[in-house]
Order: sequence, then C-alpha cells, then structure tokens
Amino acid sequence: MSDHFQPELLRSLLRPLAAGAADLRQAQTYRAFYRLDFSTRHPGVSTRLGCIEAAGYTLVSQLWLPPEPRASLVMLHGYYDHMGLYGHLVDWALGMGYAVIACDLPGHGLSSGARASIGDFAEYQATLEALLGEAASLDLPRPWHLAGQSTGGAILLDYLLNGTPRPELGETLLFAPLVRPRAWGWSKFSYQLLRHFVEGIPRRFSVNSGDAAFIEFVQHKDPLQPQTLPTAWVGALARWVPRIEKARRSTRRPLVIQGDGDMTVDWQHNLRVLEEKFDRPEVLMLQGAGHHLVNEVPAYRERYFGFLRERLG
Repeated sequence: MSDHFQPELLRSLLRPLAAGAADLRQAQTYRAFYRLDFSTRHPGVSTRLGCIEAAGYTLVSQLWLPPEPRASLVMLHGYYDHMGLYGHLVDWALGMGYAVIACDLPGHGLSSGARASIGDFAEYQATLEALLGEAASLDLPRPWHLAGQSTGGAILLDYLLNGTPRPELGETLLFAPLVRPRAWGWSKFSYQLLRHFVEGIPRRFSVNSGDAAFIEFVQHKDPLQPQTLPTAWVGALARWVPRIEKARRSTRRPLVIQGDGDMTVDWQHNLRVLEEKFDRPEVLMLQGAGHHLVNEVPAYRERYFGFLRERLG
C-alpha cells in the first residue's frame, strides 16, 4: 500500500478544508494506509482531508463528521507523530458521537515546514487557533473538547494557561502531557554545546508503547516519520518550559492520563506542575503504561477510554 501512497502528490492536490472539495483518491489511499477509514464501524461518517494556513505554514487538516454529532473533539498529536497514527482516538470519539477535527503540526506528517522543527512554540499556538477557527467556520457542534498527546498536550497547556480560551470549549484531555522531557538538565546542556555546530542530530527511536505492531510500523514502515532531532526545536522548548512553569494558576480542571512506565517525559515533575497550575486536575495513573498512550495496548486504552467516557457522559 505504501507504494501507492504518495505524500508529495497528496499535498499538491489538497484544497482548504472548509471549501468542502470532493474527496480525492489519494486521500482515500492515505486513509487506507493508516487505517483511518471508519465507514464500516461508524456508518454515515463523512471524512474530509484539506489544508489550512497558519503562521506561514500550510497545515494538512482532517475532519470526521458523524450524521448527527453531539459535540466535537479537537485533536493534537505528539512530537514526531501525525494524524495518521491516531486512529484509536478518532474511533473512540466517533463512537461517542463526536465530530473530530485535527491537523498535522508544522514540520510533521503532511504539513509544511522543516521536519520536526519549530522556530518558537508560539507557532504551535497559531496552529491551534487556526484549527479552532476552522471548527468555527465548519460550525462544528459544541462543546469542543480538546485532546493532546505529549507535545499536543503541551500546546493545550499553553493555551489554557496563557491564551484566551474560547467559550465553546468543553473538557481538556491530556495524554502524557509534556512540560519537561526526561533528563531535561542534560538535554539543555547538550543543546548549548551543539547548537552552534549542528542543525540536528539523528533521531533515536524509542520503545514507548507495549504495542509491538505499532513500534514496528513507526520504526520501519511509516513514510512520514522524521529522522532527526533539530536543535532549533530543543531551543524553542527551552524557551517555552519557563513560560509554563511561571504561568498563573487556572481555574480549569483538565483530565490527565499518565503511565508510570513513561521514559520520554519527566512525568513526576510534570504532574506536580499541573497540580500547581490547575484546579484539582483529575489524573488517571496507568501502572506500566509507556509514553505513547494513544497507541498503547488495548488493556490500557480500554481503561482510559472508560475513565473518559464516565466524565464526558
């Protein structure tokens, strides 16, 4: 299937998401490759792949729309990820009767930009604002629940703490949210040493989920995986972390899902920050779960989807 999925061709054919252009054969091939076609499991769901402009980037966006949606989920993926890897979350949301809208972050997936890089985390805020603006243009049903994995969660934290959240918002779902990565002190030291000499270092793939098939796919079969860690992204993160840790307290109460087997983020520190910055955030701890919670094994997904279902009604 990957021989027929041509990312560059698909990018060149896309039109603005809100324009409602006819579905493309390449878009259908993309959904088949990443198992994002839910027409059998959720009859009547329409799907649209398009693009939006934000902060100088062309962001590829996607909409899944049930026949009679009762709310919406605005979804942000994690670092090195893209929308194609989030089928489990989309499937769950459609089962809840939600419309789902998402985009590939700058430098990720099908979106434009230097691979896995960013000039400043403010560009991620512009991305989120553009996605919310698209939800408004499409008149997606309220409330708009927010969901973010890792860096996607970091973007939502910044929005809730330092932005002006829209009145349409419902709950915020944070999957292993990033505040600081693991071994952050060493990472900053390495960045200071390297930033004047190299633009990036080779990516080291980690086993961040117990789902062996997912790990195999990401490491060997996914054509949209970045292969480097840009020093520019680490520098942007270094400027962003103090912004979050110094932010004023919010009255919001996000729903947080975290695995204690997470070796990617400094989750103990991050949970302390969330406790300090929000009004009694509700945390579900998953013993043994890794970092990539959206693609953990079914037993973990069943637990946190049940947790979320109880709270979202």
